[in-house]
Amino acid sequence: MASTSSYVYDAWYLAGWSTEFTTGLTALVMLEQPLVAYRSTDGGMAVLEDRCPHRQLPLSKGTLIDNTIQCGYHGMTFNAQGQCVRIPGQDSIPASATVRAYPVHEKNNMVFVWMGDANKADISLVFDLPQFSDDRWHVHQGDALHLQAHYLNVAENLVDPAHVSFVHPTTLGNAASEDVAVHVDVDGDVLVAYRWIRDAPPVGFFQKFGGFDGHVDRWHYYYLHLPCTAVIDFGSADVNAKLAENERDQGLRIFALHFLTPVNEHYTIDRWMHLRNAAVGDEQVSHQMDEMFRIAFNEDKAILEAIDAAERLPQMRKPIRLGIDKGPVVYRRRIQALIDQEQSITQQTQQTQQTQQ
Repeated sequence: MASTSSYVYDAWYLAGWSTEFTTGLTALVMLEQPLVAYRSTDGGMAVLEDRCPHRQLPLSKGTLIDNTIQCGYHGMTFNAQGQCVRIPGQDSIPASATVRAYPVHEKNNMVFVWMGDANKADISLVFDLPQFSDDRWHVHQGDALHLQAHYLNVAENLVDPAHVSFVHPTTLGNAASEDVAVHVDVDGDVLVAYRWIRDAPPVGFFQKFGGFDGHVDRWHYYYLHLPCTAVIDFGSADVNAKLAENERDQGLRIFALHFLTPVNEHYTIDRWMHLRNAAVGDEQVSHQMDEMFRIAFNEDKAILEAIDAAERLPQMRKPIRLGIDKGPVVYRRRIQALIDQEQSITQQTQQTQQTQQ
């Protein structure tokens, strides 16, 4: 298992689409932490530590009763705040009879969980895009892609336009982009890697959904929001339109969103969805796009799982870095800086508590 230094805890992570949660109990693992989630009778979400403090039985093996969870072993019952409200056969309830309750927020038909210090949970930090509420855009949730790969490798793939020509030659890329330079902007909070491929044949995706048969101008903008949420802005326009970079809405434009949920050091769930400025309201088109995305993302899965397997082998030398790796290198540094900051604060708090004792 990975050490705690593998993850940034003070962040919102996607637990799942809203439709994945009902009034039943749902067991989850996020950042190696076992969780149990449920929807209360008023529709709100609760997420608790999935472990009874008595004999460690997962609470998800218990029963949901009136918005509380009854442990399936001895009936200890916990409310949505993680407080024990009943111990069968015992009137007194020890102060230590609690489980951790995690901040949870539901937005845009997605459920997010704050995995770190609950006092720092700020719902303004939950991922959002203006296009979610713009009726000129169509929003469609896709699948959950399960990868046997470390989330950092998966995230690096999502700030790397250069791989598209080789990994997705029939769907999202083609040979025309192989030698087109990738530009990287690391000045802001969001890492951006991008390139335009001018006056080139359309890729398979836009041949099918854009109806392009002549040359196009096409683009890839990869936005990586720390710790591990990505927006891939890609599209095409007829070459005669001569679109400027800030005129992408005039072409056929799609956002592929990837919400990575680290499960453990060798397992990541990538829930993906897309937004588009064409065929608004047409779910048949959405399902056709899903099929193309599944082909492309399974191509990524094959590459990333092969890398994970190779990294587990004895290493003979340190991997080299190329010019296209600027985004991934900066990403790793920023993740480590956030981890170091969290660990420093934790150590300071522990030292203060020991001094006070």
